[in-house]
Amino acid sequence: MATNVFKKYLSLLAFTAPAFVIYAIFLLYPTFSGMFYSLTDWNGLNQDYSFIGLGNFVELFKEDPDFLNSLWFTMKYVIFMLILQNGIALLLAVLIESRTRSKGLFRTLFFMPNMISTIISAFMWTFIFSQVLPQLAQKLAFSFLDQQWLGDPKFSFYSILIVSLWNGVGYMMIIYLAALQGVPKSLKEAAVIDGANAFQVLRNVVLPMITHAVTICFFLTLNGAFKVFEVVYGLTGGGPGRATQVITMNIYEEAFSNNFRYGYASAKSVVLFIIVLIFTLIQITVMKKKEVEA
Repeated sequence: MATNVFKKYLSLLAFTAPAFVIYAIFLLYPTFSGMFYSLTDWNGLNQDYSFIGLGNFVELFKEDPDFLNSLWFTMKYVIFMLILQNGIALLLAVLIESRTRSKGLFRTLFFMPNMISTIISAFMWTFIFSQVLPQLAQKLAFSFLDQQWLGDPKFSFYSILIVSLWNGVGYMMIIYLAALQGVPKSLKEAAVIDGANAFQVLRNVVLPMITHAVTICFFLTLNGAFKVFEVVYGLTGGGPGRATQVITMNIYEEAFSNNFRYGYASAKSVVLFIIVLIFTLIQITVMKKKEVEA
């Protein structure tokens, strides 16, 4: 009996070992090495470095206003993305699911932007913001379109949101659609017979039954928004000035553009990791509680 159990676990280990080795090399090792280098003044090039303890962390909170500004901008972006991306994705999913025909067509149309690389999307929209919209404003008298979409700090934030939503809503919509298809029609029909309108059915019947999908989508949106880089890099490069610099761009600049302060950049990465971990744990705890209540 013991031999059979040992063989069973040995076979499981043999199947999982290659994946674990790759995971350890490309994720665990960089993570822990980054935590170590955050305590040093390593420049990323030389083999020599000095251990400075928490000096990098003290500097980034006391002497680095650019980091704090990028952190605030990232937090604002995360909040908008959580609300807008999930709200729009759920609305589209409900509208498509309610249709009796052409569901596949609309699913494809709204999911297609997700198949385009984020950096390519950013370059496409750069052309739209700088060339297409001003022409539309001039020829169709839509003056509200004639704005400095990428040069004005206020409008550049909205530009980043527009491109991010255009690129990511379709993926969340597919998850919500899959969850909506699992809601029994009999429950919705019973609610309608009892006098509930469409909004009441959605709020009291549908949403409690797709809480698991909401948890997944909120988790994906939260992590993706905190780690946003390509869309900002492609649209504004963090400008004008540093008005739209997200925390990942600040880390990138510190590591590769600002005297190669790799140890200092690693400290910023550790702070970002802790922030994402805290928000993720809070989000999962709250949403799991709601799943149990539902």
